[in-house]
Amino acid sequence: MAEAPCGPQPEDCPGTNSAQAGRAAACQGCPNQRLCATGAAAPDPAEAAELRERLRSVKHTILVLSGKGGVGKSTFSALLAHGLAADEAKQVALLDIDICGPSIPKMMGLEGEQVHQSGSGWSPVYVEENLGVMSVGFLLSSPDDAVIWRGPKKNGLIKQFLRDVDWGEIDYLIVDTPPGTSDEHLSIVQYLSATHIDGAVIITTPQEVSLQDVRKEINFCHKVKLPIIGVVENMSGFICPKCKNESQIFPPTTGGAEKMCQNLNVSLLGKVPLDPQIGKSCDKGQSFLSEAPESPATLSYRNIIQRIQEYCDQHHFHEEKII
Repeated sequence: MAEAPCGPQPEDCPGTNSAQAGRAAACQGCPNQRLCATGAAAPDPAEAAELRERLRSVKHTILVLSGKGGVGKSTFSALLAHGLAADEAKQVALLDIDICGPSIPKMMGLEGEQVHQSGSGWSPVYVEENLGVMSVGFLLSSPDDAVIWRGPKKNGLIKQFLRDVDWGEIDYLIVDTPPGTSDEHLSIVQYLSATHIDGAVIITTPQEVSLQDVRKEINFCHKVKLPIIGVVENMSGFICPKCKNESQIFPPTTGGAEKMCQNLNVSLLGKVPLDPQIGKSCDKGQSFLSEAPESPATLSYRNIIQRIQEYCDQHHFHEEKII
């Protein structure tokens, strides 16, 4: 019989906002115990006020999460930004906090661009007049440079992105995160707690090896009181462009995202089928939605984007009524 694992287990974590943070039995042996117990994990009041002032003109904030890497999270973030910015009346910002693997500059056709500073702070790099982007990739001398940073330095840059970037009036701020539930995720949620987060969109693929990590991501959201807008199942089958038959490249052996969402009472925003053109468009830094408007994947993306917009609008209306 296998022995029970030693040390604290993630599912027992009381959460950073809990009165038991750093003090519960489950916190013993956790490397962040001291930070949680002293309250140092959260921004101080002056810092929170500074972030609130800088981000007060951001109407909606959406975090894009994934439990595992390689499921298409950054691709989804990029296409969500393009889809929302298709309405020229909307101002959209895309913030890439995947510090060690910043792929957003490549996907948005901005590789080689640099950040410029003005009297009001760092200026985002613009794809269109109504679509601005910020990423650590703009701060590297080469896209092949490795970012070898410990947690505190990553957290400092995330705070700087939120505090020092002159976003202006923004309808949607989309935050592309690294996979997992680590320093970057805790930092962005804690820093944005000074303002307002509409919620998180969680990306998965159909197979159980991805879903098991998405369950952890959902648990993380519950722990830090981050609303979940819904789950997107990426790479959900392949529709042959000639015969139109669908093949399951990644079989949903345990029922896929649909079954998981039913079990966990989370919304399934939609399923996006595989399309080789998606990867090609990302490599060229172009919007797949514009490159392949008739693709089944594009239709899925547009339906999902519409559902996210509807969620944000309802969420905003509900908050206004409370106020």
